[in-house]
Amino acid sequence: MRRQRVTHLLWALIGSLGLSLGLSCDAADATGWRARLQAQREGVTPRPAWTTPGTHRVELRHDGLTRHALVHLPPGFRPGQSTSLVLAFHGGGGDAAYMADDDRYGLISLADRENFVIVFPSGYSRWPRGKLATWNAGDCCGDARDRQVDDVGFVRALLQHLGRQIPITPQRTFAMGMSNGAMMSYRLACEMSDAVRAIAAVAGTEAMTPCQPTHPVGILHIHARDDSHVLFDGGAGPDAFRDARKVMDFVSVPTTISRWVTRQHCAPTARRTLEVPGAYCETHEGCEGGAEVKLCVTASGGHAWPGAPGSRLGRKAPPSPALSANAQAWSFFQAQSQVTRSR
Repeated sequence: MRRQRVTHLLWALIGSLGLSLGLSCDAADATGWRARLQAQREGVTPRPAWTTPGTHRVELRHDGLTRHALVHLPPGFRPGQSTSLVLAFHGGGGDAAYMADDDRYGLISLADRENFVIVFPSGYSRWPRGKLATWNAGDCCGDARDRQVDDVGFVRALLQHLGRQIPITPQRTFAMGMSNGAMMSYRLACEMSDAVRAIAAVAGTEAMTPCQPTHPVGILHIHARDDSHVLFDGGAGPDAFRDARKVMDFVSVPTTISRWVTRQHCAPTARRTLEVPGAYCETHEGCEGGAEVKLCVTASGGHAWPGAPGSRLGRKAPPSPALSANAQAWSFFQAQSQVTRSR
């Protein structure tokens, strides 16, 4: 009886502490604390909130920094069920919330429609709220590059963290990105080819020297001929960045494609796989492990996401309507996931 009274007193004390802690949190936090407390009493491990459909913020510490990502689980998501996972990297000066804005990119709608998990990591920012973030993609860009932030290590840690609740396989894990985020996708293809099956890079070329992938990786590159930031034929355009020291002399699109064709021993001559007014795609086939290297070019659209639902502000060119980057990327990812890679 005495032991029971002591136990009850302990639980009462914990409950009072939980109440006092709840005063400094919002109602959702207080509710979460009570649920965890009840689960402890019943000997049940509570399910993390981010395993339910919807968009959730996930934080973790890596390399001395607190990093975060937004994780979107589609309505058809079921815990424990294997699923495709797409990492979507924002451009330089953006953040996770910017890339996850469906009015700008439409990626959440795509994930809901096709029933895959999409993760929006946030780059390094020296600002408290994480705005104006960049990625250390090798030779570019901004503070992330200058401070040699371990973004590859962060992505590995993030996948390991998510993998505790979501069955993740390299065969169905993909990366995509815009501009500096496209460059980060290329860095993952170079340094995390064991964990990523294919990438889709939009308006950003490779920024890695050297690059030595250990596994074949599908490469899809989408670029506008009139991009005034990352010039199609190489170099930083007039709209690249106010401070030229924060970017680089960008590698050209043809050179980027040529590097991957050589690395993966693809057919040197590309096959025209799409031709529509204002855009075309060419594919190098026969690469190691069934990988493909594909280039899609739009005649216009500037430094933008082709087919994006939202129009751009100011004097910048609107996204090209000739093709959809989302549709091209998802179709490419699906095809690559069906091929068992080997080296």
